[in-house]
Amino acid sequence: MLAFISKNKISLPLALFNGLVACWLAGFTNLSFYRNISQLSSYQGMSNYLFVFVTFILLSSFYFFVLQLLNWRRTAKPLSIILVIMTGMTSYFVNQLGVEVSTAQIENVAQTDLHETLDLLSFPFLLWCLLTVVLPVVVLSFLQIQPQSFKKVILTKVASLVVALAVMGGGLFSFYSQYAPIFREHRQLKAQISPMNVLSSGTSYIRKQFKHANKPLVAYGQDAHVVIPATQRQPKILVLVVGETARAQNFSLDGYSKNTNPELSKLDILNFNNVSSCGTQTSVSVPCMFSGMPRKDYDEGLASHREGLLDIVQRAGYQVTWIDNNSGCKGTCTRIKNYISPKDDPRYQKWCDHGECRDGILIDALTDYLKTLDMKNLKQNQLIVLHQMGSHGPAYYKRYPAEFKKFTPICETNNIQNCDHQALINTYDNTIVYTDHILASTIDLLKQQPVASSMLYLSDHGESTGESSLYLHGTPYMVAPKEQTHIPMLLWFSQNWSERHHIYQCLSHYKDSAWSQDNLFPTVLGLLNVQTQVYDQKLDMLSSCKGQI
Repeated sequence: MLAFISKNKISLPLALFNGLVACWLAGFTNLSFYRNISQLSSYQGMSNYLFVFVTFILLSSFYFFVLQLLNWRRTAKPLSIILVIMTGMTSYFVNQLGVEVSTAQIENVAQTDLHETLDLLSFPFLLWCLLTVVLPVVVLSFLQIQPQSFKKVILTKVASLVVALAVMGGGLFSFYSQYAPIFREHRQLKAQISPMNVLSSGTSYIRKQFKHANKPLVAYGQDAHVVIPATQRQPKILVLVVGETARAQNFSLDGYSKNTNPELSKLDILNFNNVSSCGTQTSVSVPCMFSGMPRKDYDEGLASHREGLLDIVQRAGYQVTWIDNNSGCKGTCTRIKNYISPKDDPRYQKWCDHGECRDGILIDALTDYLKTLDMKNLKQNQLIVLHQMGSHGPAYYKRYPAEFKKFTPICETNNIQNCDHQALINTYDNTIVYTDHILASTIDLLKQQPVASSMLYLSDHGESTGESSLYLHGTPYMVAPKEQTHIPMLLWFSQNWSERHHIYQCLSHYKDSAWSQDNLFPTVLGLLNVQTQVYDQKLDMLSSCKGQI
């Protein structure tokens, strides 16, 4: 094969080679970008086609300009192959799933685990890579760059750079009245342009990692202590369930037409139907909700090296335990004493398939953990966090056992953009039915304990399932649809939780109020009777009920 390629190589000048690569990078792999910019323009018919064509010329000229600056005879092919691979692999998710490659998405990829990554692989993805990665790389292998004198190379580069700038200037000037408002109002469009999106977002992510690395830990809530109410005779347990990718609009508790909450609907719970997330992906929402910073003031850099909710509760005297069936706690539980990963424990492998486990594993792990506590003589208050796999996509069909396949037909593939939309919704709804079962089972387990207990559940973010041609999550918050930001949240108390009756009676008046993940931090502190100067009473969901408790 190598001998055949060597004998049949086509010799090209460096400038022509760079021009061909630039046109490829700007072309077919950016179809979604061209489609969107076409829809946002004010032109119709041939004028719109011309506008899109000029946009292609502009993008090609920009890539050509960059390649002419960077590429030299010996480096041109390796660098071009890297760009082609990068473009082909990421453009599939942009074009087929509507994913925008932002800094947050790069962070999401960097923090995910192998099993979640494998769920993104599918036959259409491999076919796309064949067309946009393998074939172009094969073509590049047949091209050979002509040797030229250094003087001629420099003169050609200077002349071509001037021409590229002139083309870009002419194109921008011709349609400035279109480009200016489009990119001012729709800045997320740049996250759809491959490979610029990966290079820009990747560089931003790496710079951010270096900026935040090795910073000293900032103490927070050092004055935290528990004030035990006179009515509390013994320690209590709060189980905080952090859901994954569940959206409120598919909870029948929140008005969805299909019965996705058959078990919870029979229980005495408080459901809040107007709750929003801090972010549209786990790597943002989870640190944000535990940080004590409201979304509008959230500083990811500060949150990465400042103590949060779990540190404060542990300092106040609670035993804090994190039980994980996801890809970790995103730094929020780094300093707690008990971290349990049941998917790595041979005792729980009945829930797992090739390292990926269903959420029933959390119930088994919680059951075993509670057995280690002497409930009749419990000495220490407990905060236990369960981190679900929940409704994580795109392989929704893997998230629940066969007995929870309540809605059919289903989408039994991770190639969700090609599924019948109703089948896709059915599959997603089945994940919600299973989450309903997990939450009801948690409540049932807590009911069996002789101590006062409570469960608080909220999802980290929502999910798009084809609405407006968007799939999955991670869309920049400013433009994210409600499917990705409107999340479920509910609260349950055992009969022997002393303030139960008054809390239910009071909060039932506020179940339709606008809440968010901003309320988690102070509400948990309030529930656990933890006092500290960093507690913000205005954001505590229970603050309006304090006078009644």
